[in-house]
Amino acid sequence: MSHHPPFKWRHFQPGMILLCVRWYLRYALSYRDLEEMMLERGLCVDHTTIYRWVQRYAPELEKRCRTRLRICNDSWKVDETYIKIKKAWAYLYRAVDSEGNTLEFLLSPTRDAEAAKRFFLKALASTVRSVSLACLVTKQVASPMALTDITAITLAPRVINVDKNAAYPKAIADLKAAGVLPESVELRQVKYLNNLIEQDHRFIKRLTKPGMGFFSFETAERTLQGYEVMNMIRKGQIRSVGKGDILRQVTFISRLFGVAA
Repeated sequence: MSHHPPFKWRHFQPGMILLCVRWYLRYALSYRDLEEMMLERGLCVDHTTIYRWVQRYAPELEKRCRTRLRICNDSWKVDETYIKIKKAWAYLYRAVDSEGNTLEFLLSPTRDAEAAKRFFLKALASTVRSVSLACLVTKQVASPMALTDITAITLAPRVINVDKNAAYPKAIADLKAAGVLPESVELRQVKYLNNLIEQDHRFIKRLTKPGMGFFSFETAERTLQGYEVMNMIRKGQIRSVGKGDILRQVTFISRLFGVAA
């Protein structure tokens, strides 16, 4: 967590900034929709200002929520969906457990074995309880070709279910050969078993429609971080914050940033 006040030098009140960010990441709204909604509340704020708030605070929200997430189970369902960036398609890799809890996500410009490998490394890093080991695995995300021998990973998946994409078996085989994944991990390529994650894609896809795509990879990555973490909060993945408890969810986000709810 940053030691600097997150809202220092901001012209608007922190509570109003968080309200705009939270609404944009939770509901299917455009920046211009939010501009009009704030005007109804007597706040004149340009849609480009709201955009800058989302770009600044969406990644910070995800970062601050990470240590408060419930642990997912060991049955992974992995799939990728399409995201339009600058009139071209990129690929959002996502994983949920057998209860529908979001495990991890990764935006990639390519859909191949190396992208799948980066995603699995990131997913494994999110399940590692040892801080030092998590840092080691995270470094491998940026350099998947330089895999080191990583052992004793806790909370490794028991089974990973994917579709018929040929990149997944290759990525899994490479990770097992490098000692990152245990040999006991079972890979299943059964499409109907992935219905759960395919349904879960809908929440993210619904949010991306009002903006009609992204204009840069960095913008997409930051915004998707916010979409995903708000989806986790909505599904009740935060410890002591239940699914459907909207008021507690709002209070939780405010307290994360030191703002009175």
